[in-house]
Amino acid sequence: MPTVGVVLSGCGYLDGAEIYEATLTLLSLDKRGISYQCLAPDVTQMHVVNHKTGEATGESRNVLVEAARIARGKIEPLSEAWLDKLDAVIFPGGFGAAKNYCDYAVNGEDCTIHPIVESFMQKAVTNRKPLGVICISPVVLARALKGLDLHPQLTVGKSSGASQAVDNFGSHHVECVVTDCIVDHELRVVSTPAYMYSARISEVALGIDKLVEQIAALIPAQNTVAVA
Repeated sequence: MPTVGVVLSGCGYLDGAEIYEATLTLLSLDKRGISYQCLAPDVTQMHVVNHKTGEATGESRNVLVEAARIARGKIEPLSEAWLDKLDAVIFPGGFGAAKNYCDYAVNGEDCTIHPIVESFMQKAVTNRKPLGVICISPVVLARALKGLDLHPQLTVGKSSGASQAVDNFGSHHVECVVTDCIVDHELRVVSTPAYMYSARISEVALGIDKLVEQIAALIPAQNTVAVA
């Protein structure tokens, strides 16, 4: 049975992982008989947001500890070492991806990215590990690959500041509806817009399920192409 890593940026769409996207990813994997391992960077969140008011609270929370809420406690710190143990990796979205993996939410295209996330994503793509990115996470991936000779086709949905950032970082944005996904077969990267649209959960579920289906299809061939 293959095992897919699901990387979470916390818990809650305003300051961490988007809970629907994360849960739908886990459900889609499970219904295909694919096991998963939840992972998260062991770092402090950029800030904590009251999801009722939308206001920052001034609290300090840890991304790994918060993500454990979604993973029901079964979660481990993100590290490159996991890439040798996993058959594929998926990054759900949520503002935490743009706040805790990098600071794109604050600094836009001038953002910096956390070294752990950057090296993990770079190594995954370089070694053709099937990689799924959801919602805003394609922007993080594009930033991680900036300056490298790796230019995946990615989607964050329709034309926007985020899609322009994908292109400006050196990847190639492709428009996509919420119920579908974009597959870069050469680099084995799959992306879907999810809540980059104001969408129904049923629509988001269709796109994420297609992403997981494509990731599952890429797993058997993952070791046929490798880059040193």
